[in-house]
Amino acid sequence: MAAALQSRLTKKKNDALCALLGKVNLTLLYKASVHGYHAADFHQECDFQGPTLLVAYNNTGYIFGGYTSVDYAQSYDNIKDDKAFLFSFQGDVPLCIKPHTNKPLHPVFRSRSLVNNGASTFGQQLIFCYNNQPLVYNQNTNSVFNINPATLYGNDTNLIECEVYKVEPKKDAQNHDAKIKPWRTVQWSEKRREELLKAIRSYKPLMSSINRIRILMIGPVGAGKSSFFNSINSIFLGRISSKAMSGSAGTSLTTQFRIYSVKDGREGKPLPFELCDTMGLEENSGAGLDIEDITGILRGHIPDRYKFNPSDPFQPVDQKPPRAPSLQEKIHCVVYVVDSTKVSLMSEKLEAKLAAIRKKINSLGIPQMVLMSKVDEACPDVQEDLQKIYTASYIKTKVRDGHMKRSIRSQTQMFFSDNDHLATDARGEFSPGFAVDLCATGEELQPGAGAGSQQ
Repeated sequence: MAAALQSRLTKKKNDALCALLGKVNLTLLYKASVHGYHAADFHQECDFQGPTLLVAYNNTGYIFGGYTSVDYAQSYDNIKDDKAFLFSFQGDVPLCIKPHTNKPLHPVFRSRSLVNNGASTFGQQLIFCYNNQPLVYNQNTNSVFNINPATLYGNDTNLIECEVYKVEPKKDAQNHDAKIKPWRTVQWSEKRREELLKAIRSYKPLMSSINRIRILMIGPVGAGKSSFFNSINSIFLGRISSKAMSGSAGTSLTTQFRIYSVKDGREGKPLPFELCDTMGLEENSGAGLDIEDITGILRGHIPDRYKFNPSDPFQPVDQKPPRAPSLQEKIHCVVYVVDSTKVSLMSEKLEAKLAAIRKKINSLGIPQMVLMSKVDEACPDVQEDLQKIYTASYIKTKVRDGHMKRSIRSQTQMFFSDNDHLATDARGEFSPGFAVDLCATGEELQPGAGAGSQQ
C-alpha cells in the first residue's frame, strides 16, 4: 500500500526538508487520510522504520511537524532523542525548532512514546492525532520546546492530513560529499587557524590616530551578540569566559552600551580591536535599542556603560560639557548579528528598522557585515559537522532568501558562527569555526577605519 501513497508535499518543500536533514531521501510510510488517525494505525505503518519525519497539514494552510532519529515503537516508555526537532514552513523555508539549549549539559527530552491520547508525542508536549482524531494538541508541560502556537501552526489545531516519511541517506551521499563544491572556500586546518590568529594579533589600523578598531554589534533580541563576544574572548584567553551577560529572554539582557577589549592571554596585551555590545533591537517603537542611540554610538558620543532608555533616546546635548569625539571613539565597522533559525520570521517592522539603521550607517561611510549565528541549530547537517556549513544547501538558502540579507544586502559580507555558546570538541579544544569568524572580521576591516567622515 505504501508504494501507492501520494505525498501532499510539493517538490519544493520536499527538497527544502531534504536540505534541512542533509543528503537524504523521503519515503512516505503513513498517510492519515488513507490509514486512519488512530494510534494503532499509525504504529502499524511507522514502527521500527528508523529515522522518520512527521508532516502535518491544517485547515489554515500551515505545514509543520517533527523529526526523530529513533524508531517508533508501541511502548509507554519515554525515549531520549537529542537529534529530534520540530519545524514549520514559513513560505518555502522550514523554520527549525530545537529543544531548549539552556538545559544542563545536553538537551535531554522525551521524543516520542505511544500514549493513550495520541499517535506521536514530541517532548511530552506536542501531540499529533490527539485522542485518535485529526487534531494536534500542545499540552505546554515540561516546555522542552519553546513553542509559539501562532508561529508553529497558526493556532489552528484541526488537521486535514498527517504524513510520516522514512528518512534514508542517499546511497551516493558519501561519494557526493567529496564532489560537492563549497560555495565559500575555507581551509579547516590548525595551520590556517594559527595564520588567521596571527593576522589578528599583528593587525594595525591604517590611521595612526586609531589604536584599536572599534566594532559595533547590532541585532535583534536574542541573536547572540553578547555570546559571540564571549566566544571571541574565550579563544584568546584560552579558557571559557562569560564576561558579557548572555542567555535567552523575551527582552534584551544587555541594557548598557559596553566597549569590550580583548586581551591576548590572561596577562597579555590588548588586541587591536574592541567589540561594542548594545541593547537588542525590537520591532516596536519605545522598545529595545533606538536608532537615535545607534547614531550616538556611531558618532562616538555615547560612553562605555551608558544605560539605554528606549523611551528617552540619547542626545548629544545630554553631554556635560558637549565635546567633539575623537576618531578613536567612533565606530569603524558594524556587524549585524542575526539568528539564522529566525531569519524567516523577521517582522516587517523590524526589517524596516534595520533598513533605516543601514541607511544611516551607509551615510557615514562605515563598512558593514552580517554574522549569522546559531547555524548548527538551523541545520542538523551542520550540527553534526560544522565543516559542512559551506556545502549545506539549507544554509545557502538562508543567505539567499533570508529577510536580513534583503535588508542589508549591499556593502556587506556574510559570515557564520555556530550556536550562541562556545564550540568545543570532546577534549575541550576550541573549534576552528570561531577563529574563522573572528579573523574574517579582521580581514574585512583592512580597507581602513571607515569613520573619518563622521561628524
